[in-house]
Amino acid sequence: MQTRAEGISFGFDASTGLLDGFTVQDGGQSIAPLHRAPWVGTAEAMPPTAAPHIATLGGDFFCAPFAMSEEGSPMHGWPANAPWTVVAHANGTLRAVLSRPVRGATLVKELAVEDGHPFVYQRHVFIGGTGRMPVSNHANVALRHGGLIRTSPKRRWETTANPQETDPARGRSALLYPAQSADLQIFPGTNGPCDLTRYPWNPRHEDFVMGVEAHGHWLGWTAVTRPAEGDLYLSLRNAHDLPMTMLWHSNGGRDYAPWSGRHVGCLGVEEGATGHMLSLSTEADLSGPSALHLGGVTEVRHVIGAIAWPSGEGVADIVPGDGFIDIRGEAGAIRRVPCRTDLLRDA
Repeated sequence: MQTRAEGISFGFDASTGLLDGFTVQDGGQSIAPLHRAPWVGTAEAMPPTAAPHIATLGGDFFCAPFAMSEEGSPMHGWPANAPWTVVAHANGTLRAVLSRPVRGATLVKELAVEDGHPFVYQRHVFIGGTGRMPVSNHANVALRHGGLIRTSPKRRWETTANPQETDPARGRSALLYPAQSADLQIFPGTNGPCDLTRYPWNPRHEDFVMGVEAHGHWLGWTAVTRPAEGDLYLSLRNAHDLPMTMLWHSNGGRDYAPWSGRHVGCLGVEEGATGHMLSLSTEADLSGPSALHLGGVTEVRHVIGAIAWPSGEGVADIVPGDGFIDIRGEAGAIRRVPCRTDLLRDA
C-alpha cells in the first residue's frame, strides 16, 4: 500500500507494520535510503525460531517492548511481529491499528507525508494499558557503499552487558562489552579503539552501541551521510521523550540462517526510551524517561527523512526553526528544508 505527497512516498506492509519503499525526490535524485535484507521478497523459508519481522527485515518499524519478548511475543514485541489493520488512508496519511493489545493498550500507528517535505511523520498512540514499556523506532539504513554517522550531543556511548554474538562458530562481535566512551571515534574494540562515526569500520561483525543524550537541548537527531549516493538520511526526535540513540552495525557478522554471512551494509538507527539496555549508565543519566508509562493516551513521535547531500560531508549540527530545520555540514554545506518541528516539540 503506497502513500504519497509531492516529492515523497512510502509503502506499508501490514503483516509486520513495516514502513518500506521510502523514497524522496530531491535535487534531481531519487533517494531510497532504507535497507532490505537479501532474503526479503524471495521464497526462502525462515528458520522456525525466527521472529516474523525477520522475514521482512529492513525499512522502518516500531518496537514495544524494544529488544524484549513480552506477553508471548517474539523479540521487539507484537508491533513488529503481528498484523495491523489499516483503518484510514487518505490525503497523505495512513492510520492502522495493531491486531493485538500491548500490555492491555490498543496501539494506533499514524504515518503521514506532506507536499514538499522530505520527511515521514510518525505517531504511535497507546490507548489504555498499564505499566512501563521500553519503546524504540527501528530504521535500517542501507550502507553498502559506506557512510558517515553523526548525532546530536551525547553524554557518552556504551555497549550492552553482553556482545551480540558470543559463539565464534556462529558469528562475531568486534567491540568490548560492556564498555563506554565519551567519543564515538575512539570506542573500545577487541583489537583497539574503533571509529564508529564511519561505516564500515570492520570487515565482518555484528555490534550494538548506545548513545545517552546530553542534557540542555530538546531536538535529538541522527544524520547518516551516504557519500557514494550523494544523499543524507535523517532521524529526528524530542530528546526529552526519547533520550537514547542506538546503532546496530550488521555487517556479515552472523553465519547462521537466515543471515548466513550475507547480511551486510546495514546500520540500524534506533531511537527510543530503553533504559533496560544500559550496562554502565543509569536512568539518572538520561535526558528523559527510561521507558514509556502506559495509561490513558500516550504517544511516541518520531520523524525520518532524506535529502540530496552532494558534498558527501558529515553533519555538524541540525538547528530547528519555525516550520523548518537548518542542516549544517562539517565542510560548510547548508540546507534549509521544511519540517514539522512542532510535531516533535509538542510531543
